[in-house]
Amino acid sequence: QVQVVESGGGLVQPGGSLRLSCVASGRTFSTLNINWFRQVPGKERELVAISSSFGGTHYSDPVKGRFTVSRDNAKSTVQMQMNSLKPEDTAVYYCAAINRENGHEYWGQGTQVTVSS
Repeated sequence: QVQVVESGGGLVQPGGSLRLSCVASGRTFSTLNINWFRQVPGKERELVAISSSFGGTHYSDPVKGRFTVSRDNAKSTVQMQMNSLKPEDTAVYYCAAINRENGHEYWGQGTQVTVSS
């Protein structure tokens, strides 16, 4: 089993920044792909960014150039730095840890990000 906990959400003004953290414990962290998703009520969950267990990263077009993920295997943590936030970034952000060996997914409870003046 893997336990996933997100933190760092909150209220920020447009143009501001937030840093989200995802801690995944219970398994060798280096074997986990960590994906960030977001969801707005009434809409489908949207993939935002990927931190691959092999060290690569990927970003969706809406956040490319504004969001950056960083990984610390020693601390079992992936952080997502979100800059130049826009009102359309408002959503609940979820972290998913995916076992690269068997595809099992483990989800956190989500953290609310609200971008508003």
